[in-house]
Amino acid sequence: MHRDTLVRWLDEFLKTQEITRQMRDPSLNGLQVEGAERVTKVGAAVDAAQSTIEQAREQGVDFMIVHHGLFWGGATPVVGIHKRRLEALFQGGISLYASHLPLDVHPEVGNNAVIAQALGLQGLEPFAAGFIGTLFRAHTLSEIGDRLGQMTGMQCLIHQGGPNEVTRVAVVSGSASDYVAEARAAGAELLITGEPKHQNFHPTFELGMNAIYAGHYDTETFGVKALAERLEREFGLPWVFLEHPTGL
Repeated sequence: MHRDTLVRWLDEFLKTQEITRQMRDPSLNGLQVEGAERVTKVGAAVDAAQSTIEQAREQGVDFMIVHHGLFWGGATPVVGIHKRRLEALFQGGISLYASHLPLDVHPEVGNNAVIAQALGLQGLEPFAAGFIGTLFRAHTLSEIGDRLGQMTGMQCLIHQGGPNEVTRVAVVSGSASDYVAEARAAGAELLITGEPKHQNFHPTFELGMNAIYAGHYDTETFGVKALAERLEREFGLPWVFLEHPTGL
């Protein structure tokens, strides 16, 4: 498959530029690095790090899709680790495509859509960079935490400031504990996100809210995997997950 054809499809499917503008995403979403013209194997990763790029080279990947790319905001000097990462991509002929918030909010392959669907949330409505929905029956926090743990392979951190059984749940992957008050105001009894922030610990309890932290890295593995699976179905492109957990 030609690289430019794949990029055009991704831009349209993910609404890359539209979502980037609407949500003022600091990520330079879309094709960040141009590699070989022909795409024969896709590599999906959370982060464009030296380790994932080297894995891509070792496994014959010529097109990487990542959630966290190399370029954010203004110009970045090509020195140090940034230079080494780019060198590895160029030497391997690997294209790099980044999708930050567009992949968070996507209703089919987005991080939050995949998590919400796996938990059985119904009537999904947009919330922040994720969704808010309703469970078909009340679940305990430990039941939800166990399910998330099965999905990620990690033990979740539960902060219980509200009822032990919940039905209305907000899901925002990554680092979204700042939305605990907004989630409560929107009627959620539980916010599921990736990593906690100290300043949001007391507000969670004082608001009578619950929060489950399932890992920043782990909650953001779902989107790139689901997108790669979609590419395999759509175009027959083989893919591999380039894994480097951060434990955060």
